[in-house]
Amino acid sequence: MSSSEWTVRGLRTALAEGRIKPTELAEQALARANGNMSRNTYLWMNPEWTLAEAARAEAMPKGKDGLFSDGRDPLWGLPVSVKDCFDLAGAPTSCGVRFYRDLNSTATQDSWIVERLRSAGAVITGKTHLHPLAYGITGENPEFGDCVQPGNPDALTGGSSSGAAASVLEGSAIAAIGTDTGGSVRAPAALCGLAGYRASITRGNWRGGAHLAEAFDTIGWLFRDLEDAPLTGGLFATGGAALRGEFTQFAVIEESFLHDCEPEIVDSLRATADELEGLGLRRSRFEADWWDGSFKIFAPIQAWEAAHIHAGHYDKIQPAIRGRLEWGAGMNDAQIRAWRGLRREFRNRLDQVLVEHELLLMPAAPVIRLVAGADHSQARARILRYTTPFSLAGVPIVTIPCATGGMQLAAAREHDELLLQLAARLGTQRKRHASAAHA
Repeated sequence: MSSSEWTVRGLRTALAEGRIKPTELAEQALARANGNMSRNTYLWMNPEWTLAEAARAEAMPKGKDGLFSDGRDPLWGLPVSVKDCFDLAGAPTSCGVRFYRDLNSTATQDSWIVERLRSAGAVITGKTHLHPLAYGITGENPEFGDCVQPGNPDALTGGSSSGAAASVLEGSAIAAIGTDTGGSVRAPAALCGLAGYRASITRGNWRGGAHLAEAFDTIGWLFRDLEDAPLTGGLFATGGAALRGEFTQFAVIEESFLHDCEPEIVDSLRATADELEGLGLRRSRFEADWWDGSFKIFAPIQAWEAAHIHAGHYDKIQPAIRGRLEWGAGMNDAQIRAWRGLRREFRNRLDQVLVEHELLLMPAAPVIRLVAGADHSQARARILRYTTPFSLAGVPIVTIPCATGGMQLAAAREHDELLLQLAARLGTQRKRHASAAHA
C-alpha cells in the first residue's frame, strides 16, 4: 500500500474494499514494532495474541451500513496501541514502573478502553512505554529506558504518552491510545509532528485504568492525519445527542505570553491562525497574563491526588517523582481545599473566555525538541505553563501538527465532535493547498 493510504481513513477503506485483510495489516504493524533506537516503544507485546485478535476481527460479519458501507466500526481491523496504564486481560500493567508490573501480575479482565477497542474490532498491537506513573512530560524512564523518536534517535518523544507517539511514528499502530493529565498527549504530539485529541474530562471511563490525578485525567489519541480526527472521537462519545452547528470564531493567545517560546513555534502559531481564518472563522486575540498561575494551582492538586493513589509505595518510585509524592502527602485538608477553590475560580474564568471566543489557539509546547540525554529538569514547568490552563478546565483539545511544533486548539467541554470536525476541515484544506502547490 502507498504511504498516502497509511491513515485511519485510507487503511479502513482498503479493509472495507478487501484490498488488505486485518491479519495482513497486523503482520505489517508487528514487523515495525520497537523500531526506535531504544527498542522500547512497547512494554508488553505478544505477537501471537495480536494475530489471533486480527483473525477474530476478520471473522466479524460484514454488513452494508456505516461510514465504510461494510456494517463495521470505523476502527475495525486497524492496528492500535494502548498506553500501559490500562489493563488488558492476560497482560501486566506497569504504569511505567517495574514494581507495579510485578505487583499487578497479569490482569484478569480488560479495562473499559480495551473492551471498547476489541468490541469495535480494532487490533491491539501492544501496551506502550510511558513516563513513570504517567507523571512526567519528557518520556524519560530510568527502568525501561528513555523513549526516543523512531528515525530521530537524538530526540525524546516527550511524554507521558511516549510509546504511543513512537508507535504511530514507526507504523506499528495507525493510532494510539494515550492519556493527558497535564499535557501527556499534547506534548508528544507537538514534539513528534503528530495530531492529537484529548477528550473532555467528562468523556470515557477509567474502569481498569490507573489514575494519576483524577481531577485532571483524560483519555486521548495520537495519530497522523487531521482528517482522521472525527473517526477517533466515537470511542469516547457519551451516547447523547451531539451538538449541531459550526464554530464561527477563534482567539489567538496574546504573544506577550510566549516570551519563552522558540521563534519558529511562534511562526507556526501565526500560520495556523491564518489557516483557521481561511476556513471562514473570525479571528481575535485573548489576554492570558492571568494564566501564569495555572501550574502553581495544578501541581499541588496533582501531587496530593497522586500521593494518595501511590501511598505506601513511594520508595519504589524514582527520586524526582518520589519527591512530588512526598510533597503531596504533606499537604493538609485546608491547603488542598484552598487549591481546589482557586482551581474552580480559574476554570470558571476560562469557561467564560470560551463562551466569548468559542475556540482558543496557542502552542502545545514552547520548544521544538527535547534532546535525548540532556538535562530536562526544568522542562516540566516550562511546558506545563502552556498546557495546564486547559487541564484545569478539563476541556477537549486537538493538537495541530505544524511545520515546526504543534498548536493546541481548545473548545468548551463536550464540544468534542464539533472540534474534531473542524480539525478534519483543516486537514482537508491543507491537502488541497499542497496539491495546488504541486500542480
